[in-house]
Amino acid sequence: MWSKVKRYIEKYKLLNTNELYLVALSGGADSVALLLLLKNAGFNVHAAHCNFHLRGDESDRDEAFCVELCQRLGVELHRAHFDTREYAELHKVSIEMAARELRYKWFEQLRRDIGAAGICVAHHRDDSVETVLLNLVRGTGLRGLTGIQPRNGSILRPLLCVSRAEIETFLAEKGQKYVTDSTNLEADVQRNIIRLEVLPLLRKLNPAVAENIQRTAENLAEAQLVLNVAIASINSSNVLNLSDLEKYGSSEYLAFEWLKKYGFNGDQVRQILDADTGKIVSSSTGYDVLKDRGRLIVEPALEPFNPMRIPEEGTYVLGGPSIEIGGKTTENNTFRVRKKPVYVSKEPYVATLDASKVQFPLTVRRVEEGDWMQPYGMKGRKLLSNLMTDLKMSAFEKRRQLVVVDAKGAVLWLVGRRIAAFVAVSDATTAVFEASFIS
Repeated sequence: MWSKVKRYIEKYKLLNTNELYLVALSGGADSVALLLLLKNAGFNVHAAHCNFHLRGDESDRDEAFCVELCQRLGVELHRAHFDTREYAELHKVSIEMAARELRYKWFEQLRRDIGAAGICVAHHRDDSVETVLLNLVRGTGLRGLTGIQPRNGSILRPLLCVSRAEIETFLAEKGQKYVTDSTNLEADVQRNIIRLEVLPLLRKLNPAVAENIQRTAENLAEAQLVLNVAIASINSSNVLNLSDLEKYGSSEYLAFEWLKKYGFNGDQVRQILDADTGKIVSSSTGYDVLKDRGRLIVEPALEPFNPMRIPEEGTYVLGGPSIEIGGKTTENNTFRVRKKPVYVSKEPYVATLDASKVQFPLTVRRVEEGDWMQPYGMKGRKLLSNLMTDLKMSAFEKRRQLVVVDAKGAVLWLVGRRIAAFVAVSDATTAVFEASFIS
């Protein structure tokens, strides 16, 4: 069996004889075989055993077995004891998840403490096949069908190329005993149902079913590597041009890979791709995605904005952007209004208004349904919703657009876009108010 494992280690560059490695040792057949193989091959290894105190005397039996085995092999053994039930209750997770979190957190901390290059765990081919079948039943993307990977960060899996039967044969040939976890023989969890009931039925259809599933998973893993290159090319921005995906032949898959880091699921991705422009879909993690003229845009969900009353000239710090009316400020997110001699600013976020036409108090707020104005340079009034559409603003830009209105509720300024004709500077203007946003 070692020749097969050796080729697998070399293929995926998992281990180096010059490095120290931790072997996760439960006392079961898989981990015992892994420790024996690596020790006999000359690798520098320490073992790590967790006692979760979940099976009474059986848990202590496993620990005692690991102690005796490591003493006989001359392998240094690190041990940890956990109150797994208390951890599960405290963190509101299942016993299985609690044991997993405790185990891997400790392994990683121990790896760093002793300067080990990696943590070797004894997942084998049958474990990977079970994972593929479980993910298939649950519904998964391509990555879920690639099975367990040989490397995941510092976690290394040298035995993925061999089956449980091969491991047991190897131990029998070596005359090496191991312990058996009685819970693995009970079909009371999903993985054990796959192992003890589903796979035996599939083997009646094809005795080589496990080998074939694993080979398919490895082929899909290779395909995933190719797709990763395409995914990397689109992941650097919060804007995705759908036309860029046409050369790959599948917009849906790549769009999902791009959006999943923001918490969107497959159904939501299909929903946004099938929608008309202007559609917004929200994720459970606080992000919104907008379909806008052949592109997808992602941004955090819109925060509330409380209107601010501006009673006189001065500088005002808003909840988001800020506005100043008179004076000068160096703070971001301010709005200011100040009276100045006649001149006209050409900066988009600075509005020059005829002071005689401005009626305080002013209010800074978001655009509301029914808002209208007569933009300077245009005839007749126009709904701001239509004006923003004419300006080719996206739905995201529209929903956060601010306006400044006067004491009568008339819109003076669509901030950064247009001022109203009735407050525009003219030949009759003798003084102006300068309203400016610093965001």
